[in-house]
Amino acid sequence: MEKENKSNGKAKIIRYTPWLVHFNTGACNGCDIEVLAALTPFYDVERFGIKLAPSIRHGDILVVTGAVTKKAGERLKRLYEQMPSPKFVIAVGTCACTGGVFAKSYNVYAGADKVVPVDMYIPGCPPRPEAIIDGIAKLLKKLEQS
Repeated sequence: MEKENKSNGKAKIIRYTPWLVHFNTGACNGCDIEVLAALTPFYDVERFGIKLAPSIRHGDILVVTGAVTKKAGERLKRLYEQMPSPKFVIAVGTCACTGGVFAKSYNVYAGADKVVPVDMYIPGCPPRPEAIIDGIAKLLKKLEQS
C-alpha cells in the first residue's frame, strides 16, 4: 500500500505497513475469533506487512464483523470518519456483508455497506482465517494496481 505525503509542495509516495482496526458491530463473536486467529503468528499476516492498530486514528483498514445494529451503525460511521485517508473497509462474515439471518430485523442494517463504503467482502459464517488473509491480500493487491 502507498500513502501520499505532501511536504514542501511536492507529492511523494511512501510505502508503509497497513494497520488494521477491528470493530465488532454486534456479532456472535464467531468472526471475531477468526479475525484474531488470522493475526496470530500461526498464520503470520505480518509477512504481508499487516499489523493491528492501537487506535482508530492510526488505522488504514477497518475490519467490520457482525450484524450492524442501528446503534452500532452510528458508532461505525463515527469511527470511519476518524480514520485518516486513505482508508479502506473490509466486511468479514455473512452478517457484516448482508446482515445474515438478522437482515430483516427492525434494528439491523442489511450489511455494513449501508453505513460506510466497503472495499472488500469476505463472506462465511464464520470465514476461515485463510479466507480473511486472502481477502486482505487481494485488497492490498487491488490497491497496488490502482
